[in-house]
Amino acid sequence: MADGENEEMRTLELHGHVGLNSLPDELVKRRVKKGFSFNILCVGETGIGKSTLINTLFKSNFENEEATHYDEEVKLLPRTYDIQESNINLRVTVVHTVGFGDQINLLKSSDPIVDYIDTQFQKYLDEELKIKRSLLNYHDTRIHVCLYFIAPNGHSLKALDLVTMKKLDSKVNIIPVIAKSDTLTRNELVNLKIKVMSELVSNGVQLYQFPTEDEAVAEINSSMNTQLPFAVIGSTEDITVGNKTVKGRMYPWGSVQVENENHCDVVKLREMLLRVNTEDLREQTHFRHYELYRRCKLEEMGFKDPSNDNQSFSLQKTYEAKRKEFLKELQHKEESMRQMFVNKVKEAEVELKEKEKELQGRFELLKTMHQEEKRNLEEKKREMEEEMNAFNRRKVAAETLMGQAVQGSSQQPFKKEKDKKN
Repeated sequence: MADGENEEMRTLELHGHVGLNSLPDELVKRRVKKGFSFNILCVGETGIGKSTLINTLFKSNFENEEATHYDEEVKLLPRTYDIQESNINLRVTVVHTVGFGDQINLLKSSDPIVDYIDTQFQKYLDEELKIKRSLLNYHDTRIHVCLYFIAPNGHSLKALDLVTMKKLDSKVNIIPVIAKSDTLTRNELVNLKIKVMSELVSNGVQLYQFPTEDEAVAEINSSMNTQLPFAVIGSTEDITVGNKTVKGRMYPWGSVQVENENHCDVVKLREMLLRVNTEDLREQTHFRHYELYRRCKLEEMGFKDPSNDNQSFSLQKTYEAKRKEFLKELQHKEESMRQMFVNKVKEAEVELKEKEKELQGRFELLKTMHQEEKRNLEEKKREMEEEMNAFNRRKVAAETLMGQAVQGSSQQPFKKEKDKKN
Protein backbone atom coordinates (compact mmCIF):
# COMPACT_ATOMS: atom_id res chain seq x y z
CA MET A 1 0.00 0.00 0.00
CA ALA A 2 1.44 3.39 -1.00
CA ASP A 3 -0.03 5.35 1.88
CA GLY A 4 1.53 3.99 5.07
CA GLU A 5 -0.81 6.00 7.30
CA ASN A 6 -3.81 3.94 6.18
CA GLU A 7 -2.01 0.66 6.81
CA GLU A 8 -3.49 -1.44 9.59
CA MET A 9 -1.47 -1.77 12.78
CA ARG A 10 -0.45 -5.34 13.63
CA THR A 11 0.68 -6.73 16.96
CA LEU A 12 3.57 -9.18 17.21
CA GLU A 13 4.22 -11.52 20.10
CA LEU A 14 7.79 -12.01 21.30
CA HIS A 15 8.94 -15.56 22.07
CA GLY A 16 11.86 -14.51 24.19
CA HIS A 17 13.61 -11.65 26.04
CA VAL A 18 15.07 -8.97 23.72
CA GLY A 19 15.78 -6.22 26.28
CA LEU A 20 13.08 -3.66 25.53
CA ASN A 21 12.50 -3.17 29.26
CA SER A 22 15.87 -1.37 29.47
CA LEU A 23 14.68 1.53 27.29
CA PRO A 24 13.35 3.57 30.27
CA ASP A 25 16.68 3.11 32.07
CA GLU A 26 18.55 4.30 28.97
CA LEU A 27 16.30 7.34 28.72
CA VAL A 28 16.81 8.18 32.40
CA LYS A 29 20.59 7.88 32.07
CA ARG A 30 20.63 10.21 29.09
CA ARG A 31 18.42 12.80 30.77
CA VAL A 32 20.45 12.67 33.97
CA LYS A 33 23.68 13.08 32.03
CA LYS A 34 22.32 16.02 30.04
CA GLY A 35 20.76 17.70 33.07
CA PHE A 36 17.49 19.57 33.40
CA SER A 37 16.40 23.18 33.10
CA PHE A 38 13.58 24.96 34.87
CA ASN A 39 12.62 28.62 34.48
CA ILE A 40 10.52 30.50 37.02
CA LEU A 41 8.94 33.93 36.58
CA CYS A 42 8.10 35.83 39.77
CA VAL A 43 5.51 38.57 39.28
CA GLY A 44 4.59 40.84 42.16
CA GLU A 45 4.98 44.25 43.70
CA THR A 46 8.31 45.48 45.02
CA GLY A 47 9.00 44.24 48.55
CA ILE A 48 6.31 41.56 48.54
CA GLY A 49 8.82 38.77 49.24
CA LYS A 50 9.60 37.24 45.83
CA SER A 51 13.34 36.72 46.41
CA THR A 52 12.85 35.43 49.94
CA LEU A 53 10.31 32.83 48.81
CA ILE A 54 12.65 31.55 46.06
CA ASN A 55 15.43 31.20 48.64
CA THR A 56 13.02 29.34 50.92
CA LEU A 57 11.82 26.96 48.18
CA PHE A 58 15.32 25.96 47.11
CA LYS A 59 16.82 26.15 50.62
CA SER A 60 19.60 28.33 49.29
CA ASN A 61 20.63 31.97 49.02
CA PHE A 62 20.32 33.36 45.49
CA GLU A 63 22.07 36.58 44.62
CA ASN A 64 19.56 39.41 44.45
CA GLU A 65 19.78 43.19 44.24
CA GLU A 66 17.74 45.43 46.48
CA ALA A 67 14.91 47.01 44.48
CA THR A 68 13.44 50.46 45.03
CA HIS A 69 9.98 51.90 44.50
CA TYR A 70 11.20 54.64 42.15
CA ASP A 71 11.64 52.78 38.85
CA GLU A 72 10.00 54.59 35.96
CA GLU A 73 9.16 51.35 34.13
CA VAL A 74 8.88 47.63 34.75
CA LYS A 75 12.10 45.69 34.11
CA LEU A 76 12.68 41.95 34.07
CA LEU A 77 15.88 40.71 35.64
CA PRO A 78 16.80 37.07 34.81
CA ARG A 79 19.44 35.20 36.80
CA THR A 80 20.60 31.65 35.97
CA TYR A 81 22.03 29.23 38.56
CA ASP A 82 23.34 25.68 38.40
CA ILE A 83 22.09 23.49 41.25
CA GLN A 84 23.12 19.93 42.01
CA GLU A 85 21.38 17.49 44.33
CA SER A 86 22.80 13.97 44.49
CA ASN A 87 23.65 13.24 40.84
CA ILE A 88 20.92 15.48 39.36
CA ASN A 89 21.99 18.77 37.74
CA LEU A 90 19.36 21.46 37.41
CA ARG A 91 19.83 24.80 35.68
CA VAL A 92 17.39 27.23 37.24
CA THR A 93 16.58 30.64 35.77
CA VAL A 94 14.70 32.97 38.08
CA VAL A 95 13.19 36.08 36.48
CA HIS A 96 12.13 38.92 38.80
CA THR A 97 9.84 41.80 37.83
CA VAL A 98 11.51 44.97 39.09
CA GLY A 99 9.26 48.00 39.59
CA PHE A 100 5.98 46.16 38.97
CA GLY A 101 3.07 48.21 40.35
CA ASP A 102 5.23 51.22 41.33
CA GLN A 103 4.22 53.54 38.48
CA ILE A 104 1.44 56.10 38.62
CA ASN A 105 0.03 54.89 35.30
CA LEU A 106 -0.36 51.11 35.55
CA LEU A 107 -1.99 50.54 32.16
CA LYS A 108 1.21 49.24 30.55
CA SER A 109 2.76 47.53 33.58
CA SER A 110 2.12 44.06 32.17
CA ASP A 111 3.44 44.79 28.64
CA PRO A 112 7.15 44.19 29.46
CA ILE A 113 6.26 40.82 31.03
CA VAL A 114 4.30 39.69 27.96
CA ASP A 115 7.07 40.92 25.67
CA TYR A 116 9.70 39.01 27.64
CA ILE A 117 7.76 35.72 27.43
CA ASP A 118 7.16 36.20 23.70
CA THR A 119 10.84 36.99 23.17
CA GLN A 120 11.86 33.66 24.72
CA PHE A 121 9.34 31.85 22.50
CA GLN A 122 10.71 33.67 19.46
CA LYS A 123 14.30 32.70 20.32
CA TYR A 124 13.31 29.04 20.47
CA LEU A 125 11.33 29.33 17.22
CA ASP A 126 14.30 30.98 15.48
CA GLU A 127 16.53 28.12 16.59
CA GLU A 128 13.92 25.59 15.48
CA LEU A 129 13.65 27.12 11.99
CA LYS A 130 17.40 27.16 11.36
CA ILE A 131 18.78 24.86 8.69
CA LYS A 132 21.56 23.76 11.03
CA ARG A 133 19.92 23.40 14.43
CA SER A 134 21.42 22.63 17.82
CA LEU A 135 18.33 22.07 19.95
CA LEU A 136 20.09 19.30 21.87
CA ASN A 137 22.51 21.78 23.43
CA TYR A 138 20.21 24.80 23.26
CA HIS A 139 19.68 26.64 26.55
CA ASP A 140 15.91 26.80 26.76
CA THR A 141 14.86 30.11 28.37
CA ARG A 142 11.10 29.69 27.93
CA ILE A 143 9.20 30.35 31.15
CA HIS A 144 7.83 27.12 32.63
CA VAL A 145 5.89 28.57 35.55
CA CYS A 146 4.78 31.98 36.77
CA LEU A 147 4.45 32.49 40.52
CA TYR A 148 2.03 35.39 40.82
CA PHE A 149 2.31 37.09 44.23
CA ILE A 150 -0.93 38.49 45.63
CA ALA A 151 -0.70 41.18 48.31
CA PRO A 152 -2.31 40.20 51.66
CA ASN A 153 -3.39 43.76 52.52
CA GLY A 154 -6.76 43.65 50.82
CA HIS A 155 -10.01 41.76 50.64
CA SER A 156 -9.77 40.90 46.94
CA LEU A 157 -7.56 41.13 43.87
CA LYS A 158 -6.43 44.45 42.49
CA ALA A 159 -7.39 45.48 38.97
CA LEU A 160 -3.73 45.26 37.97
CA ASP A 161 -3.59 41.62 39.14
CA LEU A 162 -6.65 40.63 37.10
CA VAL A 163 -5.48 42.40 33.95
CA THR A 164 -1.97 40.96 34.18
CA MET A 165 -3.05 37.37 34.84
CA LYS A 166 -5.61 37.58 32.03
CA LYS A 167 -2.84 38.60 29.60
CA LEU A 168 -0.49 35.87 30.82
CA ASP A 169 -2.79 32.84 31.16
CA SER A 170 -2.44 31.87 27.46
CA LYS A 171 1.36 32.23 27.53
CA VAL A 172 2.55 30.67 30.79
CA ASN A 173 1.48 28.32 33.60
CA ILE A 174 0.22 30.56 36.42
CA ILE A 175 0.29 29.49 40.06
CA PRO A 176 -1.05 32.24 42.36
CA VAL A 177 0.37 32.63 45.88
CA ILE A 178 -0.68 34.89 48.74
CA ALA A 179 2.51 36.51 49.98
CA LYS A 180 3.25 37.24 53.65
CA SER A 181 0.24 35.24 54.73
CA ASP A 182 1.37 35.48 58.39
CA THR A 183 -0.14 38.99 58.42
CA LEU A 184 -3.62 37.46 58.15
CA THR A 185 -5.69 35.54 60.65
CA ARG A 186 -6.85 32.06 59.73
CA ASN A 187 -10.39 33.23 58.92
CA GLU A 188 -9.12 36.18 56.90
CA LEU A 189 -6.86 33.86 54.91
CA VAL A 190 -9.69 31.43 54.14
CA ASN A 191 -12.00 34.25 53.03
CA LEU A 192 -9.27 35.82 50.88
CA LYS A 193 -8.60 32.50 49.13
CA ILE A 194 -12.28 32.05 48.35
CA LYS A 195 -12.61 35.64 47.13
CA VAL A 196 -9.51 35.42 44.92
CA MET A 197 -10.59 32.18 43.25
CA SER A 198 -14.11 33.53 42.74
CA GLU A 199 -12.80 36.65 40.99
CA LEU A 200 -10.40 34.65 38.83
CA VAL A 201 -13.16 32.29 37.70
CA SER A 202 -15.65 35.09 37.03
CA ASN A 203 -13.08 36.97 34.92
CA GLY A 204 -12.12 33.88 32.94
CA VAL A 205 -8.50 33.65 34.11
CA GLN A 206 -7.09 30.18 33.37
CA LEU A 207 -4.75 28.98 36.12
CA TYR A 208 -2.45 26.00 35.88
CA GLN A 209 -4.22 22.87 37.09
CA PHE A 210 -2.13 20.06 38.51
CA PRO A 211 -2.71 17.01 36.28
CA THR A 212 -4.88 14.17 37.54
CA GLU A 213 -4.49 11.69 34.65
CA ASP A 214 -1.65 9.80 36.32
CA GLU A 215 -3.03 7.57 39.06
CA ALA A 216 0.18 7.87 41.06
CA VAL A 217 -0.31 11.61 41.64
CA ALA A 218 -4.01 12.04 40.91
CA GLU A 219 -5.07 12.12 44.57
CA ILE A 220 -2.49 14.64 45.78
CA ASN A 221 -2.88 16.86 42.72
CA SER A 222 -6.67 16.89 43.05
CA SER A 223 -6.27 17.93 46.68
CA MET A 224 -3.77 20.69 45.80
CA ASN A 225 -6.03 22.09 43.07
CA THR A 226 -8.60 22.87 45.74
CA GLN A 227 -6.08 24.74 47.91
CA LEU A 228 -5.09 27.39 45.38
CA PRO A 229 -3.89 30.07 45.87
CA PHE A 230 -1.11 28.86 48.18
CA ALA A 231 -0.50 30.90 51.32
CA VAL A 232 3.27 31.35 51.64
CA ILE A 233 5.78 32.79 54.08
CA GLY A 234 9.40 33.26 53.13
CA SER A 235 12.31 33.08 55.56
CA THR A 236 15.91 31.88 55.55
CA GLU A 237 16.47 32.57 59.24
CA ASP A 238 17.02 29.77 61.74
CA ILE A 239 14.87 29.93 64.86
CA THR A 240 14.70 27.59 67.82
CA VAL A 241 11.35 26.03 68.60
CA GLY A 242 11.56 23.72 71.58
CA ASN A 243 14.60 21.53 70.93
CA LYS A 244 14.53 21.99 67.16
CA THR A 245 16.13 24.54 64.84
CA VAL A 246 13.82 25.38 61.95
CA LYS A 247 13.38 28.07 59.32
CA GLY A 248 10.89 30.67 60.36
CA ARG A 249 10.19 34.06 61.89
CA MET A 250 10.04 35.15 65.53
CA TYR A 251 7.38 37.58 66.74
CA PRO A 252 6.53 38.94 70.20
CA TRP A 253 3.44 36.75 70.21
CA GLY A 254 5.19 33.60 69.03
CA SER A 255 6.87 32.06 65.98
CA VAL A 256 5.98 31.09 62.42
CA GLN A 257 7.58 28.03 60.82
CA VAL A 258 7.78 28.14 57.05
CA GLU A 259 7.88 24.33 56.71
CA ASN A 260 5.00 23.71 59.07
CA GLU A 261 1.92 22.93 56.97
CA ASN A 262 -0.30 24.23 59.77
CA HIS A 263 1.33 27.66 59.41
CA CYS A 264 1.64 28.06 55.60
CA ASP A 265 1.72 26.21 52.26
CA VAL A 266 5.43 26.49 51.41
CA VAL A 267 5.94 22.73 51.68
CA LYS A 268 2.93 22.09 49.44
CA LEU A 269 4.19 24.58 46.87
CA ARG A 270 7.66 23.03 46.86
CA GLU A 271 6.13 19.56 46.53
CA MET A 272 3.97 20.59 43.56
CA LEU A 273 6.61 22.73 41.90
CA LEU A 274 9.85 20.79 42.28
CA ARG A 275 8.93 17.18 43.06
CA VAL A 276 5.65 16.11 41.50
CA ASN A 277 4.81 18.34 38.50
CA THR A 278 8.10 19.75 37.22
CA GLU A 279 8.04 17.76 34.00
CA ASP A 280 4.36 18.46 33.42
CA LEU A 281 5.04 22.20 33.71
CA ARG A 282 7.77 21.85 31.09
CA GLU A 283 5.51 19.81 28.80
CA GLN A 284 2.62 22.26 29.16
CA THR A 285 4.98 25.08 28.23
CA HIS A 286 6.18 23.28 25.10
CA PHE A 287 3.05 21.55 23.85
CA ARG A 288 0.46 24.16 24.82
CA HIS A 289 1.82 27.69 25.21
CA TYR A 290 4.75 27.51 22.81
CA GLU A 291 2.71 25.56 20.27
CA LEU A 292 0.05 28.30 20.31
CA TYR A 293 2.72 30.98 19.80
CA ARG A 294 4.38 28.94 17.03
CA ARG A 295 1.13 28.34 15.20
CA CYS A 296 0.19 32.04 15.26
CA LYS A 297 3.65 33.08 14.05
CA LEU A 298 3.71 30.55 11.20
CA GLU A 299 0.22 31.60 10.13
CA GLU A 300 1.42 35.21 10.07
CA MET A 301 4.28 34.09 7.82
CA GLY A 302 1.77 32.46 5.46
CA PHE A 303 2.22 28.79 6.39
CA LYS A 304 -1.02 26.84 6.74
CA ASP A 305 -1.91 23.18 7.10
CA PRO A 306 -3.67 21.59 4.10
CA SER A 307 -7.45 21.62 4.30
CA ASN A 308 -7.62 17.95 3.33
CA ASP A 309 -6.18 15.53 5.90
CA ASN A 310 -5.09 13.13 3.15
CA GLN A 311 -3.15 15.87 1.40
CA SER A 312 0.55 15.90 2.29
CA PHE A 313 2.20 19.07 3.49
CA SER A 314 5.11 20.30 1.38
CA LEU A 315 7.30 22.99 2.88
CA GLN A 316 8.89 23.68 -0.49
CA LYS A 317 5.53 24.24 -2.20
CA THR A 318 4.42 26.47 0.65
CA TYR A 319 7.65 28.43 0.41
CA GLU A 320 7.33 28.79 -3.36
CA ALA A 321 3.71 29.91 -3.07
CA LYS A 322 4.64 32.39 -0.37
CA ARG A 323 7.59 33.61 -2.44
CA LYS A 324 5.36 34.16 -5.49
CA GLU A 325 2.83 35.94 -3.33
CA PHE A 326 5.57 38.10 -1.86
CA LEU A 327 7.03 38.93 -5.30
CA LYS A 328 3.56 39.77 -6.60
CA GLU A 329 2.92 42.01 -3.63
CA LEU A 330 6.37 43.56 -4.08
CA GLN A 331 5.65 44.19 -7.77
CA HIS A 332 2.31 45.73 -6.89
CA LYS A 333 3.98 48.01 -4.35
CA GLU A 334 6.65 48.91 -6.91
CA GLU A 335 3.98 49.83 -9.47
CA SER A 336 2.12 51.84 -6.85
CA MET A 337 5.30 53.68 -5.88
CA ARG A 338 6.16 54.32 -9.55
CA GLN A 339 2.66 55.65 -10.22
CA MET A 340 2.87 57.73 -7.08
CA PHE A 341 6.22 59.09 -8.26
CA VAL A 342 4.80 59.95 -11.70
CA ASN A 343 1.84 61.70 -10.10
CA LYS A 344 4.16 63.63 -7.82
CA VAL A 345 6.30 64.68 -10.80
CA LYS A 346 3.23 65.82 -12.72
CA GLU A 347 1.98 67.76 -9.73
CA ALA A 348 5.41 69.33 -9.36
CA GLU A 349 5.47 70.25 -13.07
CA VAL A 350 2.03 71.87 -12.86
CA GLU A 351 3.08 73.74 -9.74
CA LEU A 352 6.32 74.90 -11.39
CA LYS A 353 4.45 76.07 -14.50
CA GLU A 354 2.01 78.02 -12.35
CA LYS A 355 4.87 79.62 -10.47
CA GLU A 356 6.67 80.35 -13.77
CA LYS A 357 3.53 81.99 -15.11
CA GLU A 358 3.17 83.98 -11.92
CA LEU A 359 6.82 85.08 -12.13
CA GLN A 360 6.41 86.01 -15.81
CA GLY A 361 3.39 88.14 -14.94
CA ARG A 362 5.30 89.87 -12.19
CA PHE A 363 8.22 90.40 -14.57
CA GLU A 364 5.97 92.00 -17.19
CA LEU A 365 4.40 94.19 -14.54
CA LEU A 366 7.79 95.31 -13.26
CA LYS A 367 8.98 95.86 -16.85
CA THR A 368 5.95 98.07 -17.57
CA MET A 369 6.49 99.98 -14.35
CA HIS A 370 10.17 100.40 -15.22
CA GLN A 371 9.41 101.72 -18.69
CA GLU A 372 6.82 104.13 -17.26
CA GLU A 373 9.31 105.40 -14.71
CA LYS A 374 11.95 105.70 -17.45
CA ARG A 375 9.58 107.80 -19.59
CA ASN A 376 8.75 109.98 -16.62
CA LEU A 377 12.42 110.48 -15.85
CA GLU A 378 13.18 111.35 -19.48
CA GLU A 379 10.30 113.85 -19.50
CA LYS A 380 11.55 115.45 -16.32
CA LYS A 381 15.07 115.51 -17.76
CA ARG A 382 13.82 117.25 -20.87
CA GLU A 383 11.88 119.78 -18.81
CA MET A 384 14.90 120.46 -16.65
CA GLU A 385 17.12 120.93 -19.73
CA GLU A 386 14.61 123.43 -21.18
CA GLU A 387 14.53 125.26 -17.86
CA MET A 388 18.33 125.30 -17.81
CA ASN A 389 18.48 126.70 -21.39
CA ALA A 390 15.92 129.36 -20.56
CA PHE A 391 17.84 130.24 -17.45
CA ASN A 392 21.10 130.48 -19.39
CA ARG A 393 19.44 132.78 -21.95
CA ARG A 394 18.10 134.98 -19.21
CA LYS A 395 21.49 134.98 -17.58
CA VAL A 396 23.21 136.09 -20.80
CA ALA A 397 20.64 138.82 -21.35
CA ALA A 398 21.06 140.02 -17.79
CA GLU A 399 24.83 140.07 -18.11
CA THR A 400 24.54 142.07 -21.38
CA LEU A 401 22.28 144.62 -19.78
CA MET A 402 24.57 144.94 -16.79
CA GLY A 403 27.56 145.47 -19.10
CA GLN A 404 25.77 148.19 -20.99
CA ALA A 405 24.70 149.88 -17.77
CA VAL A 406 28.26 149.89 -16.46
CA GLN A 407 29.59 151.32 -19.70
CA GLY A 408 26.96 154.06 -19.74
CA SER A 409 27.71 155.16 -16.19
CA SER A 410 31.48 155.50 -16.95
CA GLN A 411 30.88 157.84 -19.94
CA GLN A 412 28.51 160.30 -18.10
CA PRO A 413 31.22 162.36 -16.04
CA PHE A 414 33.24 163.17 -19.21
CA LYS A 415 30.10 164.56 -20.78
CA LYS A 416 29.47 166.90 -17.81
CA GLU A 417 33.05 168.30 -17.98
CA LYS A 418 32.67 168.92 -21.64
CA ASP A 419 29.50 170.85 -21.05
CA LYS A 420 31.13 172.98 -18.39
CA LYS A 421 33.93 173.92 -20.74
CA ASN A 422 31.55 174.86 -23.43
